[in-house]
Amino acid sequence: MGKVTYTLALSDEQVAILKDCLSRGGFDFQEKEHALYSAKRGKLNVTVYRKGPKVLVQGKETEEFVKFVLEPEVIGEARLGYEEHWQAEMFEPHFGIDESGKGDYFGPLVVAGVYTNSEITRALLNAGIMDSKRISSGKRIRELATKIRAEVGSGYKVIRWAPARYNLLYEEYNNVNRMLARGHATVIKDLSVRVPSCGRALSDQFTKSPLIARELKNRRVRLIFEERTKAENDIAVAAGSILARESFLDWMDRVSEKVGLELPLGAGSAVKEFARKFIQKFGREKLPEVVKLHFRTTKEM
Repeated sequence: MGKVTYTLALSDEQVAILKDCLSRGGFDFQEKEHALYSAKRGKLNVTVYRKGPKVLVQGKETEEFVKFVLEPEVIGEARLGYEEHWQAEMFEPHFGIDESGKGDYFGPLVVAGVYTNSEITRALLNAGIMDSKRISSGKRIRELATKIRAEVGSGYKVIRWAPARYNLLYEEYNNVNRMLARGHATVIKDLSVRVPSCGRALSDQFTKSPLIARELKNRRVRLIFEERTKAENDIAVAAGSILARESFLDWMDRVSEKVGLELPLGAGSAVKEFARKFIQKFGREKLPEVVKLHFRTTKEM
């Protein structure tokens, strides 16, 4: 079976060229959140996201579109099937770490990490693994998470701080980035025990301060640690993001069923209104069990 999903970073010029190709190719354009544009033709979907910018191609005709349109007309070079040449570092053994729930008022904070090598990376690429932020379907997140665990075996670690625990930690640290550094370092240390031969870890950069490196030093974890923006382009980091999102969604679903209300995502005005309804039904004393109290939403209520 050919690829049914493909993602690639684009320049601003390539974004414009691709849009022209789609217009000439009979694609129907539609609005999509966080996207510069999104187009569909039959069962083939092409979306260019603002962040990056980056193109996401999905559907049964993905491989054909990449080989005969995206590469020759937009990129100007063959990349599909040559990832080990263009992204050689991604195929070297390393841990990839990412988090989920940081920006959500309701729900936990989750940090997850995955070990990959050349063989695992190729398998995850073929399985369609990508940054979880580009996947809106909870069902798809769970499908991909299952594939990841099947490929990596015991080479993954997930830690989840439910709101009650999160709020206690925030009282101690008074800084989310320091908490994230603790979570990342905890995951990396666990993975380094599971795969002691691996000497490198990669994380998305959420602060310019060397917080994670400091936490690793305190835990006497010795390896090469890297953090950079757009690290989610790395398959190991993307896989970590999917496992983290799965754990976040599992908690949200379980607690929603328990309280008889569907807990909302994000931290906008609709979330604040929902929080008011939650307080009316369960009382203010129950709020710390389901939300991150330090959010501005709490003070606004």
